[in-house]
Amino acid sequence: MDRCDPGDRAWIAEAIRLVDADANRSADTHLHVFPLPPEWGIDLYLKDESVHPTGSLKHRLARSLFLYGLANGWIRRDSTIIEASSGSTAVSEAYFARLLGLPFTAVMPASTSPEKIQLIEFYGGRSHLVDDPSSIYDESRRLAAACNGHFMDQFTYAERATDWRGNNNIAESIFEQMRLERFPEPSWVVVGAGTGGTSATIGRYARYRMFQTRLAVVDPEGSAFHGSFADGDPERTAAGSRIEGIGRPRVEPSFLPTVIDRMIQVPDAASVAAMRWTHEVSGRDVGGSTGTNMWGAAELIARMRARGERGSVVTLICDGGERYRGTYGSDAWLAGQGLEIAPYLAALNGFLKTGDMPDLP
Repeated sequence: MDRCDPGDRAWIAEAIRLVDADANRSADTHLHVFPLPPEWGIDLYLKDESVHPTGSLKHRLARSLFLYGLANGWIRRDSTIIEASSGSTAVSEAYFARLLGLPFTAVMPASTSPEKIQLIEFYGGRSHLVDDPSSIYDESRRLAAACNGHFMDQFTYAERATDWRGNNNIAESIFEQMRLERFPEPSWVVVGAGTGGTSATIGRYARYRMFQTRLAVVDPEGSAFHGSFADGDPERTAAGSRIEGIGRPRVEPSFLPTVIDRMIQVPDAASVAAMRWTHEVSGRDVGGSTGTNMWGAAELIARMRARGERGSVVTLICDGGERYRGTYGSDAWLAGQGLEIAPYLAALNGFLKTGDMPDLP
């Protein structure tokens, strides 16, 4: 029985060329130095993933997922692309779907920021909003079956779609850019977990290349990942996160706890405070998940100072603050959510002066 379709194979080859050409046009992302007192002997770097063509870290993931789907023969010239997302992955996948001339639908929680919905539509995608965030998986499968489409399923395939050994993945990029710094092998890399793909890639790469760098994963309140890491229960569930892009109501298949050295649970108010503080101190306009990263990085640096350690810490700017003007950037929205960020802002400002982080509820 012969299933070869020369026309389809030719379309897939052209599609892969288009996706690779997009990568070839994109220079690597910048590694910024965050201003810390030089006498501390600790350097903090921010890998700026917001400069990708679609403005977030998820551009890398979307590219990998499309290449994975094309190489597996799952994405064809008549495919409708479906994805379950909290926003940024959908924005990036809408971009690649348009590049290939394919229709795209994002299944997202109704709470997704309007700015992200507008970006998805800008790239020609359609937003399908659901009230219950936990229903995005089943609804995506239903839509894919109804239109004979392909459900990308980032939460399952993120950790395997990226070549963790290298091939210009984010881990290889970080370590190559750190090569000429005074502490070229980071003491810590700090990332959040949404799918778990980024932490899996960095954790695997560090071991594969025999670095002693430790991986810290920050997790917002309401997420299932931290509790699962603590008690080893892969079936743990939780309410879900208010920090878009990271934290999940369930432990996703791409989350690999065995490559993680430390997990840090971060209150939502601390994430928003650190987002605003990062902008004030560095001038870089960042989103909420970057705030979560920065709070975790500050905690780790305070611990390093307490132990008299020197070294470097690297974290990510996941996306820009312009996507959250009506939520994390709005004092009215914070009041409506009952989030009080003042104590956390005070803690971060004190950290820059003393290097200490107080214990806060």
